[in-house]
Order: sequence, then structure tokens, then C-alpha cells
Amino acid sequence: MFSGEEFNVDIAVGLTGVCDFLISRSPEQLDIEAPAVVMVEAKKGDLKVGLGQCIAEMVAAQKFNEAKGRSIWAIYGSISSGTAWRFLKLEGQKVTIDLSDYPLPPVDKILGFLVWMVQQN
Repeated sequence: MFSGEEFNVDIAVGLTGVCDFLISRSPEQLDIEAPAVVMVEAKKGDLKVGLGQCIAEMVAAQKFNEAKGRSIWAIYGSISSGTAWRFLKLEGQKVTIDLSDYPLPPVDKILGFLVWMVQQN
């Protein structure tokens, strides 16, 4: 898991910036290595505000994995206020958004979702 790391994938199309949280399946923990699996965008208030930014991060992760020869079938995302979580999935060019907001606590449910996302790829 990485937090506050620059994730500059494609400057030409604006896929640059600092990720709030990124989960990778790479055994390397010093630098972000492919495959990037889950992107988490932190927002203080309304989760809907972070949808576009989270989707852009997921597209960046998809392109990053492809460029490194480590493509995976789905990239997952989440937007969190810390007390509420919403989840997304990117497959190809199709984004699926779970319209439910999941509260924290219970922390085991949120951690279960995150572990499941990593295990899928």
C-alpha cells in the first residue's frame, strides 16, 4: 500500500498527480510497481465529489499496468470520507459504481472488500 505518492502516468492526457492511497500486488514496497490494483480517493464530505478523480486514477492505473506489461482484467477504486466508503470497478472502458455507501464501523467489512479486490487479480 502506498499513500501520498506521485503517480504520473500520462502527462499528455492529464493522468498525473498524488494518490491518496494505492494498493499494488507487487512484492516491491519501495516504489510503485505493476500491477496497481486498487485506488482509494479520500474526501472530507460528499463522496460523489470524488467520483471523477477516482475514475481518472483507475484509468491511470490501467494504463500504468499495460505499459509495464502487467495488465489485469479489472481495476478497483474507492472513495472514502473515513466514515463512509463507496466502491467502483473499471473493466476495459466500462466503469461500474456501487451506489451504496458503506459505513465504518464495521471495519472488518471494509477490509474484507479491499482484500477481496486484491485477490481478484
